[in-house]
Amino acid sequence: MLNLDLTNEPRWHELAPGVRVHLRPLTTALMVATRSDPAVEAVHEEASDEERALAFAKALARRAVLAWEGVGDADGNAIDPSAQAIDALLDIWPIFEAFQLAYVSKGLLLEQEKNASAPLPSGPSAGASDTARPARGRAPTARRG
Repeated sequence: MLNLDLTNEPRWHELAPGVRVHLRPLTTALMVATRSDPAVEAVHEEASDEERALAFAKALARRAVLAWEGVGDADGNAIDPSAQAIDALLDIWPIFEAFQLAYVSKGLLLEQEKNASAPLPSGPSAGASDTARPARGRAPTARRG
């Protein structure tokens, strides 16, 4: 069952001990805007999946982060979120992974379910042969409608 959160309120997510970010809900509008972000579109075709994921995560975080706690400059002074600071935060591997798991992956669960559908005839498995066969001794049943 799909549970809809009709409040659509921002939420706090803990990314590391003592580091929390206040994030907008992961909506369709936010995902569409992120996909057309200039930094995402600028990723070259030969980029690895990891490079693409990092560019997307940074662009998404720049749109989603409203506030944070536990993030400071090199001298330990608390700083407010900015595009440069958000990018620097996501350059920290455990923070990037936590952001992906706590925020991005939850929003993509439904997207993954769509991946279970049959491949397109023009997709990567276009030349694949069928492997399903009718059971022996049974005639195919006609579909009634």
